[in-house]
Amino acid sequence: MLKMMTFFQGLPGQPSVPGALDFPRSPPKVPSTSEAESEASMSEASSEDLVPPLEAEVAPDRDEEEAVKKKEKKEKKEKKKKSKGLANMLSVFTRKKKGQPSSAETEGDSESQPQPASPLPTVEELKADLERGRLEAAGPLLALERELRAAAAAGGAREEELVRRQSKVEALYVLLRDQVLGLLRRPLEAAPERLRQALAVLAEQEREDGAAAAGPGPPALAATRPRRWRQLWRRGVAQAAEERLGRRPAAAAEGRTEAERAFLHMGRTMKEDLEAVVERLKPLFPAEFHVVAAYAESYHQHFAAQVAAMAQFELCERDTYMLLFWVQNLYPNDVINSPKLAAELQGVRLGSLLPPNQIRLLEATFLSNEAASVRELMARALELESKRWTQDVAPQRLDGHCHSELAIDIIQIVSQGQAKAESITLDLGTQIKHILLVELASFLRSYQRAFDEFLERYKQLRNYRANVIANINNCLSFRMFVEQKWQTPQDLPSHLMSPLKELKSHGFDTLLQNLFGDLKPLFKRFTQTRWAAPTQTLEEIIFTVGQRLPEFSGLQGCFREELMEVVHLHLVKEYIIRLSKRRLVLKTAEQQQQLAEHILANARLIQDFCTQSGSPATWLHNAIPTLAEIVRLQDPSAIKIEVATYATWYPDFSKGHLSAILAIKGNLSNSEVKSIRSILDINTGVHEPSKSLFSLIKVG
Repeated sequence: MLKMMTFFQGLPGQPSVPGALDFPRSPPKVPSTSEAESEASMSEASSEDLVPPLEAEVAPDRDEEEAVKKKEKKEKKEKKKKSKGLANMLSVFTRKKKGQPSSAETEGDSESQPQPASPLPTVEELKADLERGRLEAAGPLLALERELRAAAAAGGAREEELVRRQSKVEALYVLLRDQVLGLLRRPLEAAPERLRQALAVLAEQEREDGAAAAGPGPPALAATRPRRWRQLWRRGVAQAAEERLGRRPAAAAEGRTEAERAFLHMGRTMKEDLEAVVERLKPLFPAEFHVVAAYAESYHQHFAAQVAAMAQFELCERDTYMLLFWVQNLYPNDVINSPKLAAELQGVRLGSLLPPNQIRLLEATFLSNEAASVRELMARALELESKRWTQDVAPQRLDGHCHSELAIDIIQIVSQGQAKAESITLDLGTQIKHILLVELASFLRSYQRAFDEFLERYKQLRNYRANVIANINNCLSFRMFVEQKWQTPQDLPSHLMSPLKELKSHGFDTLLQNLFGDLKPLFKRFTQTRWAAPTQTLEEIIFTVGQRLPEFSGLQGCFREELMEVVHLHLVKEYIIRLSKRRLVLKTAEQQQQLAEHILANARLIQDFCTQSGSPATWLHNAIPTLAEIVRLQDPSAIKIEVATYATWYPDFSKGHLSAILAIKGNLSNSEVKSIRSILDINTGVHEPSKSLFSLIKVG
């Protein structure tokens, strides 16, 4: 199966510069009061508009203020020596302006003596701090907002005054929001401490949103909560994913289609970016932000949108496979379930890049494309091989055997089609199996027809017999492929094997045609001479066969054995034919005994020669000796038993064949012959199919 690394070879490792996530430099527009309007609004009034009226609080005595300031400076020096710890994260809310007591100091002194509240920074000071990126201004700004709501709730202030003060607070929040979200849009380029500050501000704003949602605000003020900054952050993440995945891929890799380059870019970018989120952002973000899920979902949504858009087009064969391969294999296995991401994304329900109905349509297209491709490739391979035969090109020799590459080519084509489907899903591999078997069966029939045409038309070529042997040897490779390596239903192998059996049989007939033609006049001598001296004739037959056997050395061992079995069958068959056609009537038991001995001698000669030459046809061993026994026996009952046994070995032994043998026994009466023949009417109980012998022998 192809793997992600196939597409990712040669890619650089983890980026050394901060930021596998290259977020957009211009932040997205957020619906709010413009900065120009906010600054103009802030310049229309002093900071005194943002603090409570003097009647609402008592101003502290100047001497007391100076005493407080001295005490603060002393305690501040002591606190610098202590560990900051969690206070650093919370400093944006506790850091004070000059002359403003900290919460810790206030709590420490409140038990001894009451301390007056310090004035909040002015609007201009907060604006200057925010423009310099000082997120510590978030705390005082939140305090201004709370005091404004308190003043509105208390009543007494003019509505115009409250609206003017609220507009200034909102203008400052625009600056703060842009600072916070600006850091979060490019988090890997921010210093960890700055990122923590931004996250703390965002978390505090979320809490304030939650508190504001508990009840309606003062009617004199416009509703500004919830601000939903976390949603704005999520939009920024989505925009980052879109821009990162939507960038044009790097320089085109040779041999890749445009779609392949796009998928390679998106898959690699998503994987590397999410790994950077896991390794570098997750430790900094609060758990409730679910930062890994946020990025994964945004990247997945854009990736899925691109895949869905591509699936609407009419794709070429290659891109259809590539699309399925990414959707069904690479994306879920090598991106989502990659070693660094699998555990992090386990609870994130990303789903598939395509809905099931679109996947099924693409799979149907893929199966159709693959069947057509396999069919075309196999036809081309057969055409090239047929040209070699007709051009009298000698086959290769491999380990002394005539060798053809055709079987190897066809097996490779079919196996690659199977592997290609399995590389998408195992289920698709199962679906294509039947399709490929149908295509293979069709090819084998075409192969058989092309081979038969070659056998018929090109006998005069010098390498004719060698090419015949090479093609017979191909049957072994095909047979092993189907029977051993290709799991199929029980009926399919025979369907596939039929063309191969025909091809092999026709090949054997061609190779043995001349030999059997030379043996024909030798076998005729059995009917032209006395049976008392047939040994010389049979020895000459055996010698002729032995001389021709080296011609078949180019066959694979198993096929040499099968060929020798065909020769063995031919010798036995021709001998029985001559025995049946011998119009010889022997009336005495002595004459029948003498003939039986000659038949047994000939049977041993044939059997010994064929066995030593490699024939595995043990089923032929009883064919001639049992006939000799029938000739020898005189008791009709004993003959019946022998005939009944013989019929179990050779179910195609008929009454006609039996009559031809019994005709030799001139001392049997007609009634005895009829009685012996009737034994073949009894069902012998043989149900297993047996090889043909007597069905090849015509009598009468």
